[in-house]
Amino acid sequence: MTETPTPTSTPTPRPAFSWEYSTDPNELAGEGRWIDIDLSEQRVRAYEGAEPVMEFIVSTGTSAHPTVTGQFRIYVKLRSTPMSGPGYYLPGVPFTMYFYKGYALHGTYWHSNFGVPMSHGCVNFRTSDAETLFNWAEVGTLVNVHP
Repeated sequence: MTETPTPTSTPTPRPAFSWEYSTDPNELAGEGRWIDIDLSEQRVRAYEGAEPVMEFIVSTGTSAHPTVTGQFRIYVKLRSTPMSGPGYYLPGVPFTMYFYKGYALHGTYWHSNFGVPMSHGCVNFRTSDAETLFNWAEVGTLVNVHP
């Protein structure tokens, strides 16, 4: 006699991005390693489950070029890459992790005014902090960005 398996619900994976975001680390604890970007505090916290394991002061987008909010996933990591846009060209931007279209977390050598919105939408780190996070995070890591 063959036993019929008991049906269980299939977990729904989080999409590659969502315009929704969370301000409660417990809601994202099941993600394992994940990154929280707090735009109002200009801080990035790296979490393992619900526990913060690293914190960095950063510079995010200005009001004219805001950083996108929502939940995203790192889709590519580059140790060094050029970046350009209207009015700027930056060769060799270090420890770059793209999470949505042209938005990225990366090291910054052209300013040291961290804690103040300065970018064209990216999240600017001290280069040493960007390297630390670059080595910790993997492609697929959740990035939660909120006001």
